Amino acid sequence: MPARSLRLFPHEEPAAVGAPEHRAYLIARLLAAGDGDDLRWLFGEVARAEVAAAFAGLGGRKLDRRTRAFWELVLAARSSPPSAAAEALWPGT
Repeated sequence: MPARSLRLFPHEEPAAVGAPEHRAYLIARLLAAGDGDDLRWLFGEVARAEVAAAFAGLGGRKLDRRTRAFWELVLAARSSPPSAAAEALWPGT
């Protein structure tokens, strides 16, 4: 991952962000808050199918409603909506 993208993970150790077990988290964070350079890197390094699978499995729940709807269209993938408890705590997620 480019060093400049680490700004999106201020509370994470750089080595942890790139760890394979955190791949879905990395993808979700870049989809949620990445800029054009971050997204170009993501789609240059990670297959679109893997991004879509991560989005569908975990990533969508990490995004607000509007961003989730955008990526559902772009990736042609559905994601799990936030739980009822999350919606109650954070309306509009």
